[in-house]
Formats: sequence, C-alpha cells, structure tokens
Amino acid sequence: MERAITIRVADSIAAVDAALWDRLADCDAADASSLPRLAPANPFLSHAFLKALEDAGCAGERAGWLPQHLIVEDEAGAIVAVAPAYLKSHSQGEYVFDHGWADAFERAGGAYYPKLQMSVPFTPVTGPRLLASNGPAANERRQALVAGARAYLSQTGLSSVHATFLTEADLAAMREAGWLHRIDQQFHFFNRGYQSYDDFLATLASRKRKALKKERREALSADISVEWLTGADLSEAAWDAFFTFYMDTGSRKWGRPYLNRRFFSLIGERLADRILLVMAKRAGRYIAGALNFIGADALYGRNWGCIEDHPFLHFELCYHQAIDFAIAHRLAVVEAGAQGQHKIARGYEPVTTHSAHFIAHAGLRRAIEDYLKSERHEVEHVSEILGEHTPFKRG
Repeated sequence: MERAITIRVADSIAAVDAALWDRLADCDAADASSLPRLAPANPFLSHAFLKALEDAGCAGERAGWLPQHLIVEDEAGAIVAVAPAYLKSHSQGEYVFDHGWADAFERAGGAYYPKLQMSVPFTPVTGPRLLASNGPAANERRQALVAGARAYLSQTGLSSVHATFLTEADLAAMREAGWLHRIDQQFHFFNRGYQSYDDFLATLASRKRKALKKERREALSADISVEWLTGADLSEAAWDAFFTFYMDTGSRKWGRPYLNRRFFSLIGERLADRILLVMAKRAGRYIAGALNFIGADALYGRNWGCIEDHPFLHFELCYHQAIDFAIAHRLAVVEAGAQGQHKIARGYEPVTTHSAHFIAHAGLRRAIEDYLKSERHEVEHVSEILGEHTPFKRG
C-alpha cells in the first residue's frame, strides 16, 4: 500500500479537476499518461456527465443523491484515485433492487437509509467505480477506495455501502474485502465484424431473419422516417421534442422521471460528440426518439419515448437502429439498458452484470448472503436457458 495516503470526501465533483478525473476514469487506457480521443472510454464516468447531473439538480440532496465522492491523495497531496459515490435516502434510480432488504431491516427495527451508493445515477451500465487509471499502483489504490468506503460507513453509522454494475477488477477488490457479490442480467448486441445489417441477418435462422425484416418494414410503414442526430445537429428544438417523449414515457413507467430538461441541454453542450439521438419523424414533426451515448467501443442505449404509438417503433429506434449505428461506426457492442428478454429475438444476447454490497449489521448481512446464493443460482440458470434461445443459426 502506498505510504501516507489520505482519503477524504468531496460533496461535489467540481472539487476535482475535470482532466484529472477523466484520466483516472479511463481505467482501460493502455497509456494512462496519454488520453485516447474518447476519454474516458465509458462516457458515464466522465466528469462532464456526472457534473451535468449535479448542475441540473438531478443528483443532489433534494433528489436523494447527495454527492459524497471518495478521494484518495498521496503523501504529496496529489489525487491518485476517486470514486463516484452518493448518500442515498431511497433506492430509486439504481436498477439493482434492494427495496426488500430495506423493508425487512426496518420491520426489524433497523434504519436502512441513508446508505452509500457507489454508482452512476440512473445509469445501469457496467463500468469502473474505483477510478485509479492504470499502472503498478492501480490495485493498491482500488483497495484504498474500498477501505475508504468502509471507513465512511463506520464513521457515519450507515447501514450499508453498495457498488453496482462493476468491472471484474473492482468486483475482485471488493470481494477480497468481504463484500457480498450479487449478479443480474442484461442483453447486449455483439458486432462480430459485420459490414452491414444484412451481414448480421445472415447469421440468423431463416424464420428469425424474415421476422425481423417484416418488423422493421412495419415499424416505418406509416410514412415514418428516421434521423440520427449527434454533434452540432443536437439543437435545443430536438431536445425539446425528446424531453416531451421522455416525460410521457417516464411518467407512465415509474411515476416521476429522474432527469429534467436542463440536464439534456447540459449534456448537449458538454458531450455532443458522444451522444446519438435516434429520432422518428412523421408528417413533418418528431414523434419518438431514443437517446444513446457513444463510448470508445460501445453504444449505450439509455432513454426512449414517443407521443404517437406505432407497432414496433420502439424496437426499431432502440434496438435495430442501434445495431445499424454500431455496424456503421465499427463499435463492438450495443448495451441496450436494463432487463428485457424481448431483446433476444432481435439479436441481443444475455450478459451477467455484477454488484457488491457491504452490510454493517451482522444479522442482516447473513440473511442477505443466504438470499444472494439462491438468487445467483436462479440468474445463472435463467441465463443458460436464454442462451439456448438466441435467433442465431445452430451448428
């Protein structure tokens, strides 16, 4: 372990220099001293994205996401590792559900909230949470962040710390420190060097191939056209239209959408080249849209909405168009968000996601540990079954 390190908490990401944060977040970079064109590789770990959440008020005390970012400094006072972390007064916007744990603990007389959440708010995307760049000291610095989270819990009397959608390196550091391991499932498209959507279709069984062709035709049959907006094309008018879609769908799905209008303007200003809006237009106006973020080697589907209902339009904008974009731009993966077994028929494959949880109360910890053993077995069993039902040709 590095000598004389210090761990502190910052209540705003603005306390850390943006370039430094992005360098530390680019944990997959081959040379940590020289950032690639898209840095960090995962746009949700960028200083710009996380600061937009804070500046817009989507992440803050009133939202129940109070920033408490963990900062590791060396003996000279230089920041060498960071972790996005939030003091949570609820379990909304996390996509790894622990409401049952909270209810059980509170029925037994405990106080589950507040808790510490190490994650990207409202974003079920796997990526580094212990941001320590690369190099010989990276593992030690990850361990320092894990120890810092544990110390924060001890000093504040919190019930628990949760780190969600983890990379293998972060998961290993947390499991070594005795955190509980949880798994879940998503569905991703893998671009196996396809030159076109037809190349991808050629890998499918004949019946599945015909079904997808028909689905795509019918999705746009009502004289609907599709536009890809990125960079300078992301006008405020486009964001106005998309926000209307987002609010309509979000209000129906979970009652209160997490993101506000200002947030979309901020990411449009700060991350325009890493955003893809897939917009559907009919009779001269936008009627639906899907928001994606562009990573170094992946496209991340995030939000969708519409003001007109058309059969299969959701599948077209969120899944098929994302595949088209990934193939056209030689991106290796499309991550289409949380859950959704219906994605399998459209060429997306089951993938295991990971989280880690440190529970302070011994009794609650034992109960959760027993539950997670059973849950892991069930998730693995379902993944195995679903893997046998992909639309690809056999043999």
